[in-house]
Amino acid sequence: MKIFDDLISSLKGNDFPIKSVHTCVFWTAVITKHCGLSSTFRDEGPPHDRGVRDVGNLTRKTALELAEYARSNSLLEASIGMAAINSLIDIDESKCIEKNAFEIILEKGQGKNVAIVGHFPWIPKLREKVQSLWVLEQRIREGDLPAKEADRILPECDVVGITGTSFINHTLEGLLALCKKAFVVMIGPTTPLSPILFDYGIDAICGSKVVDAEKLIRSISEGATFKEVTGVRLLTLTKSSQGG
Repeated sequence: MKIFDDLISSLKGNDFPIKSVHTCVFWTAVITKHCGLSSTFRDEGPPHDRGVRDVGNLTRKTALELAEYARSNSLLEASIGMAAINSLIDIDESKCIEKNAFEIILEKGQGKNVAIVGHFPWIPKLREKVQSLWVLEQRIREGDLPAKEADRILPECDVVGITGTSFINHTLEGLLALCKKAFVVMIGPTTPLSPILFDYGIDAICGSKVVDAEKLIRSISEGATFKEVTGVRLLTLTKSSQGG
């Protein structure tokens, strides 16, 4: 995807050795210049149960070499690659705002048509506030629509929230192509807090910054879900806050 070309190119000249890689049940962390976080996705069944290329030698690579794993068709490798990308991004907190994804989507979507790609805990609360809400998911829960319905739903929406895990499964660019008239919000810790994303029609980036790597690694190693993860600060970048 071209978005990977631009993200990785923006990090050239900022390469660092890899200190450690932690691929845990829900979350993957890579520590280089910073500690980068990503959801852990993995394929199920053969031939995708082959593991990770060069396993045991990842800390002998550079961060940019590991970032290339984000392009992999292996979900587990792509998860590691996204964490590596996030570990190199210098996040300017002075350009971040304090609103979270729910607040931004509610503000922009009240009384309008809204779609969320991915399932989030605040979905029921949002449903009460907007005119229409569609939730698109690959793993469908009650009230969700299958992800393949995106072609039909997204072009009709005023506001669209997209999970950052769409970087891992390489669906992001296809989803963005369907959101020509929508205000688009990227959601979740996998999402790179990089202004590069604004060049692709994204209006707000709701991600995270690891502020205490030791606490983070301890919690994700013990099986923490995101609400149980420690050592992380939620941050939001908006196109308007960048002067764009």
